[in-house]
Amino acid sequence: MASDPSSSRKVVIVGAGAVGATFAYALAQSGAASNICLIDKNQKLAEGQVADLSHGLPYYPSVSIKNGTVEDYRDAQVIVITAGAAQKPGETRLALLKRNASIMEGIMDEIIAQQSRAVVVIVSNPVDVLTQVALRHSRWPRSHIFGSGTVLDSARFRYFISQEVGVDVKSVHAYILGEHGDSELPAWSLTNVGGVSIQQFVESNGLQEEWPARSRDIFEAVKNSAYHIIDYKGATNFAVGQALVRIVQAILRDSHSVLTISIQLRGEYGIEGACLSVPCIVSKDGVEKVLVAALSEEEQRALRHSASVLKKSMEDLLG
Repeated sequence: MASDPSSSRKVVIVGAGAVGATFAYALAQSGAASNICLIDKNQKLAEGQVADLSHGLPYYPSVSIKNGTVEDYRDAQVIVITAGAAQKPGETRLALLKRNASIMEGIMDEIIAQQSRAVVVIVSNPVDVLTQVALRHSRWPRSHIFGSGTVLDSARFRYFISQEVGVDVKSVHAYILGEHGDSELPAWSLTNVGGVSIQQFVESNGLQEEWPARSRDIFEAVKNSAYHIIDYKGATNFAVGQALVRIVQAILRDSHSVLTISIQLRGEYGIEGACLSVPCIVSKDGVEKVLVAALSEEEQRALRHSASVLKKSMEDLLG
């Protein structure tokens, strides 16, 4: 990482739209970063967001917030990429993916040109494919480029479980794995409530008969959350902003947190090459370790299926 102590907790956010700006706001309030820089192709948007955020400086923990340039990549500890193109009327998903892949490659070229040693967190969607694009283009180690993955999906999963069983969400431990998208899967075998497996918890509370249907409803609620929120208000931004703070805090504070970020697997879970979400230990140097959990046979099949979906998307992009 950068040797300058004044910039040792510097975070550059690429993309000053709803997600980037909300993340900047949440990060400023967290006190985790000492310097926050916003970069956007729309210079006026970035300037407006920085001005609005800066007017709250009397009420944040000590932090510097400024409009950034590519030179800020050089001494950043973390670079978070939220930038991406919106779909045009009549544009195919593949055409949009190719445009966003080109944007991602351009950003990575700028980061590399500044000889940055930052940890890069990809947020732009489709996050798993674009994480692989960034890795393939930069040839950086996978520990230093990873996606936000299913950190938000896992938070939603815990929330819906907590609502269903009537327990504080902070006492629920649960993960969504695989693609950040339609082929993701709930890791029920890893789910527990205060250390009690979800199966034991359900049985001890007399919920076993209704649980199969209720557990399906929980997962459907997780998968459809973003669609519903986008229908209601046009975009998701608050919860994803908090999820990004959680990831970046793990890096800035070297906390060795277990998070379901999207990383390129190299044989773990019998998967080679695809970027998808599994539990990983995240610390100051990015991904310290990929954790290989004991999934059920059904969950392992679902994870391999998710990998095949993502590999097909990557093949279509390269084809």
